[in-house]
Amino acid sequence: MLNQFSRTQLLVGPDGIETLLRSRVAVFGIGGVGGYAVEALARSGVGTLDLIDDDRVCLTNLNRQLHATRKTVGQYKVDVAGARIHEINPDCIVNTYKTFYTPETASEFDLTQYDYIIDAIDTVTGKLELVTRANAAGTPIISSMGAGNKLDPTAFEVADIYKTSVCPLARVMRRECRKRGIRALKVVYSREIPTRPPEDMSISCRQQCICPPGTARKCTERRDIPGSTAFVPSVAGLIIAGEVVKDLTLNKMKNRSGK
Repeated sequence: MLNQFSRTQLLVGPDGIETLLRSRVAVFGIGGVGGYAVEALARSGVGTLDLIDDDRVCLTNLNRQLHATRKTVGQYKVDVAGARIHEINPDCIVNTYKTFYTPETASEFDLTQYDYIIDAIDTVTGKLELVTRANAAGTPIISSMGAGNKLDPTAFEVADIYKTSVCPLARVMRRECRKRGIRALKVVYSREIPTRPPEDMSISCRQQCICPPGTARKCTERRDIPGSTAFVPSVAGLIIAGEVVKDLTLNKMKNRSGK
C-alpha cells in the first residue's frame, strides 16, 4: 500500500522498511551534523529516535542547523527536533534527553538498547567515552570527525578511524582509540585542510554573547569558536544517516540470506 516510505521501499525492500520501523537509533549531539542526520533518519522511517543534547538554539545556529529558525531561538534543540520529527512521521517514538554527554553523565544511558548510535558530539572527552562504551556494549556506532572551519563538502569520506588522514580531530581519536584497545571505528571525516580564521571581535561571541538565559555552556567559556557553513556539516550528517540506514537494512538482508 502506498505510504510516505514507498520511495525508500523501492530501494531497500519491504523487509528493509520493516527493519527501519523496528530500529532504535540514538543521536548524541543535535547540532549542525546531528540535526541533519536525525532528519534523514526520520524521513527514512526509523521507528524510535533518542535525541541527546543539552543545548538551546542560538541565533548563530541559523546559518547551518536544520531546526534553527527565528522562532526556535532559545528553545532546547532536542525539543525542536522532536517536534519536527513528529511533523514528518507522527508514529515515530522520540525520546529526548537534555543531557551533555560526558564521562560523568554516561551511566545514564544503556547503550545495549540501541540498534545504532550516532556520535555527533563536539568534545573529545565525550566522543571517546561514547565510543568506548558502545564498543563494550557491542552496539554499532558511527562517529563524526571535524566539520568546522571547512568549505568543501565533497571532501568527506567514510572510513575506519585508523585509515583517516589530514583531519586533526581524527588524529587525536586514532591515538586515543589505540590506547583504549578499540580496534575499529567507523567515521565520517574530511580530507580538507581546515582553515584557521582570525577571531573577529566585532562578531565574536566572546564579547557579544547572545546565549539564552540558563545556557549551561556559553561560547564565552569555549576554547575555540570555529567557522562553519550551511553546506558542510549538513553533508556530514546526511552521509552518516545514509550509512546507518544502509547498515541496518543490508545487514538484516545478509543475515536472512546466510551470507
